[in-house]
Amino acid sequence: MLVKFMHRTYQELFPEQNFSHLAKTVDRYLSTQTPIWWVEVIDKPVTSPIGCLWLGNAIDQVEGDRVTHIFLLYVSPPHRRLGIGSALVTHAENWAKARGDRQIGLQVFVSNQPALNLYHKLGFQSESMLMVKSLNEGKGKNIGREN
Repeated sequence: MLVKFMHRTYQELFPEQNFSHLAKTVDRYLSTQTPIWWVEVIDKPVTSPIGCLWLGNAIDQVEGDRVTHIFLLYVSPPHRRLGIGSALVTHAENWAKARGDRQIGLQVFVSNQPALNLYHKLGFQSESMLMVKSLNEGKGKNIGREN
């Protein structure tokens, strides 16, 4: 189910991309230290998840502290803008505080304006910038490259 939700998230942003590698990502990082919460609609005869929050750990490279990292926050399109994403982030913050973390972080694509709007509204600020450079000319996606 987690791989399915990750696939949906990335497929929305990059519809032509093959995301078969996501199962390996989950295999590598999913553990008892990286909890997952599911959001289900319970007023239907068959419940199925409509949202997901997957948390993990990162290290603040400036201070050296462990910080909570949001690996995945996903809400299915028909259920967006209803406060579910905000509630999931609040849950993540409470979980992080309860375990003693002073910071929570995430990665978001600059092209994902709805997510950027949500995170800014919830008090997230840019702290660093992920920069990439393709080493295979003509292959793959050159993010941020001017043509």
